[in-house]
Amino acid sequence: MGRLLLLLLCFTEWASAVTVYFSVHLTWANYTVAGVRREIILTNGQYPGPGLRLNQGDDVTFDVYNSCPFNVTVHFHGRDDVLGPCSTNTKIGGLLGIEQIGTPWSDGVPGMSQRVIQANRAFRYRWTAKQYGAYFYHAHHRGQFEDGLYGPIYITPSSSEARPFSLITSNNTQIQAMLTAEKNTSPLLISDWRLLTSEQIWSVEEASGVDSYCANALLINGKGSVTCFSQDEINSLTTPNQKAALGNESLTDIACFPPNFTAAQGDFSHNYSALLPTMFSGCTPSRGPQQIINVDPNAQYVSLDLTSAAGLLHLIFSIDEHDMWVYAIDGRYVEPVQVNAINIPNANRYSVLVPLNQTAGNYTIRMVSGSPQQILNTTAVLHYRARNQLNRASNPWITLTGGNATANTIFLNDSQAVPYPAIAPAPNVDATYFLTIGRYGASYRWTLGNSSFDLELEESQPLLFNETAIPSDLLIRTNNNTWVDLVIQVDQPVQPAHPIHKHSNKHFVVGQGSGTFSWSSVAEAVQSIPGSFNLINPPIKDTTPTPVAVFGPTWLVIRYQVVNPGAFLMHCHIQVHQSGGMALAILDGVDEWPNVPSNYLNDSGF
Repeated sequence: MGRLLLLLLCFTEWASAVTVYFSVHLTWANYTVAGVRREIILTNGQYPGPGLRLNQGDDVTFDVYNSCPFNVTVHFHGRDDVLGPCSTNTKIGGLLGIEQIGTPWSDGVPGMSQRVIQANRAFRYRWTAKQYGAYFYHAHHRGQFEDGLYGPIYITPSSSEARPFSLITSNNTQIQAMLTAEKNTSPLLISDWRLLTSEQIWSVEEASGVDSYCANALLINGKGSVTCFSQDEINSLTTPNQKAALGNESLTDIACFPPNFTAAQGDFSHNYSALLPTMFSGCTPSRGPQQIINVDPNAQYVSLDLTSAAGLLHLIFSIDEHDMWVYAIDGRYVEPVQVNAINIPNANRYSVLVPLNQTAGNYTIRMVSGSPQQILNTTAVLHYRARNQLNRASNPWITLTGGNATANTIFLNDSQAVPYPAIAPAPNVDATYFLTIGRYGASYRWTLGNSSFDLELEESQPLLFNETAIPSDLLIRTNNNTWVDLVIQVDQPVQPAHPIHKHSNKHFVVGQGSGTFSWSSVAEAVQSIPGSFNLINPPIKDTTPTPVAVFGPTWLVIRYQVVNPGAFLMHCHIQVHQSGGMALAILDGVDEWPNVPSNYLNDSGF
């Protein structure tokens, strides 16, 4: 009876869904970001792109008109087909759910699910907002993600979704304030920025053989400045770990590891004369606008969707003198956790409730680089709308290098984030694949598996249309309604955390550790190192970073259920690493391959 009631609730919610039409016009234009003009991709004349706000269950028609002088595609990050609370049929942790077949031809990956959208052409994406929460759309052709094509998506949960706010308080007035804050939640797109275009960076990487791992500015909702430190300041800020790694070297004047840093570049040949200014050095300060978030203390809470649109760096976020309740990660509720700072890997989203319980005034929002190769920061302002304002500098939770500014600073440990409501993966899997992350003949080339995924494969016939369009060593195949473990081995130091995103599915993060994963399966590994695994209530994400490999190899295991047949990409969300080949094609559900509608076979979707 309870299951029937749940189905009726879901049907009622989705029966009232509407079709939402959204169109974007892409142009390539000179635009000022962080006080410096460069060519970027504007979406409807703006950067970042306009937000798309939906209700759970809405059908989406998303039209892209490409007026750029090059090819593009658009991916809807996290618009993944997973089993949710309105599912019946397939067992996951004691829940039953119907299979949710999606629209793989609207995934937005060239050479995988579609051909590129050529200059002066249009393409129509169609999909259903089956899941709730914070997501974003972004470019998925070559390095254009770093040229500004991205914008936020928020899907309002249906009334049948259980909210976790009663785990914070039993006070009904407070809970109502939280519900109101969530209803009015605001996107906060956080990103890094480079003064060179993605094509300039890629050309220099090819010419120099150098991995380009430095940014020039950090932005909040596209706002920020280029900040330069003196060399004395940089030397004083350099952390003990950075000093140990650098030896006799110093950080450059953009506070980044130098290009000849062998530990970060690997033992390959390089042509440093091909490097361009601002890639590793050449800091010129410039001033751009600052993001101001106006809040009403009478509302008691404000909800923010912290969405990393960074192409390069992990980012650390905090608000002076304010706590944050993290209540959703990657668009799905978790048991709320009270923290002061969050380390946000590329492409992850953290929805937070901020209690507005401080004296009215201005409080600095701080964001710094969480990646070990560079010291970089920006600020915004949390502004209370009130007559009597406190006029003083606010006290930080974090330092410029991402450390604790106080003994009481609490950082989120999202490896311990518990899904809400409770859900668990299948205890056993049908297939296990072992994938290696390593360099591939050059500092800027990478593997995710047995070989390197060449950037030019984006121009090939889509795998969704032809399963043999690319070499077999660049893909794996799965059957529908099976469970799969992906064991990702980072084979050597020194490597940063690689944020791994698998299209089409959220996944369970069931294990991670240091050293070499020497077992034939997770079941075998659990017998040896049970503390490295969580099969009871592991985090559910769509992008998960591998552990940092500083002194030796590391590994990560993600587990997912195949429920959406189609051709999907798995890749590192550091853009230059994806461009450099850290990607793999996954043909999910080859035994139930979808029939592609004719309007997508003709490359338009109309």
